[in-house]
Amino acid sequence: MPVEITWWGHATCTVRDGNIRVLTDPLFARRLAHLRRRQGAVPPDGARHADVVLVSHLHADHLHLPSLAGLAPGTRLLVPRGAPRAVPGLRRLRQLWVTEVVPGDAVRIGELLVRVVPALHDGRRLPVGPRRSPALGYVVEGEARTYFAGDTGLFDAMADRVGPVDVALLPVGGWGPYLGEGHLDAARAARALARLAPRAAVPVHYGTYWPIGMDAVRPHEFHAPGDEFVRLASVAAPGVAVHKLGHGESVWLEVAR
Repeated sequence: MPVEITWWGHATCTVRDGNIRVLTDPLFARRLAHLRRRQGAVPPDGARHADVVLVSHLHADHLHLPSLAGLAPGTRLLVPRGAPRAVPGLRRLRQLWVTEVVPGDAVRIGELLVRVVPALHDGRRLPVGPRRSPALGYVVEGEARTYFAGDTGLFDAMADRVGPVDVALLPVGGWGPYLGEGHLDAARAARALARLAPRAAVPVHYGTYWPIGMDAVRPHEFHAPGDEFVRLASVAAPGVAVHKLGHGESVWLEVAR
């Protein structure tokens, strides 16, 4: 059975593997603080349906409480260890089944196994204060092994820590004119792709949100990362099929192992 990947914008994707729907870093908002959604409609209500939701780290564009509050009661939610302490609003979402995880954990969701892997990123809720929670990536193992990187920089042990994967959902940009430490731009994402060597990849985390009033500041950082990743990946990892999706678009991937 093929695996279906739908990109809703930013780091929000639905991975349908077998009969299980996995939702990553749900962000269903037109505006978040100083950011506004410049491309792609807010995902429809059906995008909120998931058997398990994966939260990669505590930044508000990845752990978005209003979006999590709209999930169906009983939805399984995996968050970095320490998240409920660092983000007290999580404790009020009593309708969700919240599980705290760290790299090395594995959680069974029906016929899927979700492995928790490390990410190189500042996982704190705010840029100051104690580092209470790690940033995470996840590998969803079922019909395919699908790697959701969350936010991460390139690190030497990435391929070893992530392990063999068939599909990689890689961040290739951000939400502002400059990327700080612990991020992948298109060039670094292409290098990561060469190390991971999956069969297919989908670029995410670009071309959706941008700071209000900064439309004219380095606009190529908003528009260009997806195409730039496709171009660079064709050189760095020519054997990988890269699927650049529009907002709300899906791709079905046949994975034979």
